[in-house]
Amino acid sequence: MSTTETKPRRALKIVLPVLIIAIGIAVFILLTHLKKEPPRQQPRTQGVLVEISPLAAVDHQVIVYASGTVSPARQISLTTQVAGRISQVSPKLVAGGLVSAGEALFEIETADYQLAVEQARAEVAQAEVALAKEQEQARIAREEWTRIDLPDKGQPGPLVTREIQLKQQQAILAAAEAQLKKAQLNLERTTVRAPFNGRVREEAIGLGQYVTPGASLGVLAGTDVAEITIPLATAEAAWLAKSSTDTIKADIYQAENSRNHWTGTLVRSLGEIDPTSRTATLILGVSDPYNLSQRKNVPVLPHGQFVAVEIQGPTLENVVVIPRQALQDGNQIRLVGEGNKLRLQQVEILRREQDQLIVRNDRLDGQQLILTSLTGAAEGTLLRIAGTGPRP
Repeated sequence: MSTTETKPRRALKIVLPVLIIAIGIAVFILLTHLKKEPPRQQPRTQGVLVEISPLAAVDHQVIVYASGTVSPARQISLTTQVAGRISQVSPKLVAGGLVSAGEALFEIETADYQLAVEQARAEVAQAEVALAKEQEQARIAREEWTRIDLPDKGQPGPLVTREIQLKQQQAILAAAEAQLKKAQLNLERTTVRAPFNGRVREEAIGLGQYVTPGASLGVLAGTDVAEITIPLATAEAAWLAKSSTDTIKADIYQAENSRNHWTGTLVRSLGEIDPTSRTATLILGVSDPYNLSQRKNVPVLPHGQFVAVEIQGPTLENVVVIPRQALQDGNQIRLVGEGNKLRLQQVEILRREQDQLIVRNDRLDGQQLILTSLTGAAEGTLLRIAGTGPRP
């Protein structure tokens, strides 16, 4: 009996798993046929991500960039016109000292020159007396000639009337007066004064030193105006020649510290081209470089300072300014065209200024300039503007 019960159980164990698997397959097939297929969608094309900058037509003032060194507009050697021993020296007559126009710098002993003035005065007095005597003698001579009664005495000669002697005494008096003026002038010259406002660059003088005319006793540089000598390429100098204003202004910056700022004007051109460097030389003028008038927030501009200069040239009307990196080979720029597609456009460069280009406004106003570098991108490439998300 046990044998009979064992066979059905074994058959059940074999048939039941097969049945379960068959039912599962049938259910899966049924569910597969009942499921709806989702609609197919075409993948969206993102486009090349780019950064842009809007273009606008403007009136742009040309800026000519240059550099140069500050130097005094006037500089002289301090000398004396008379000889003598130094009796007094101004405490300002030292290297770096600031002096005003007309201020006494040093004095020479005056005793000898005062004596010369007194002697010249005495000589003038003697000449005046001699002239007065001669005038009286000439009067007497004319009277005596008048009293002489001769049938044909004619006109008296200059020796008879003493006109020659009178002219001689007048000449002697004039020479004595000139000598007096010279002595007085030499006495004035014993005090040497500053001819203009200046700064003492060098001094070689001391109390008790004997000096002679023409010897250099120091160097005085003017402080009213400083000059900046600027070499410029001839093409850059030509832009300044196009300016419609008589006064061309310039902004001046300290090369090591751009916060220090001064203003100047174009004074003159040397009017020649350097044969070696092929550059023109311009001169800028800066008033009161040492700020002796004590203007607020204006630093001192010392002589010898190296500075960067921005000279204001003419104004170009209706132009577009673009960054240099936006220019492609063949003077082309990349624009966002219709449908956000890449468009190439040729531009005419009017001027190059440091990191920017000034180009003619050839229907560029309102366009969107691509700033991103697109290596190998062809015209018509789909673009995606940065910050706007994907576009269809």
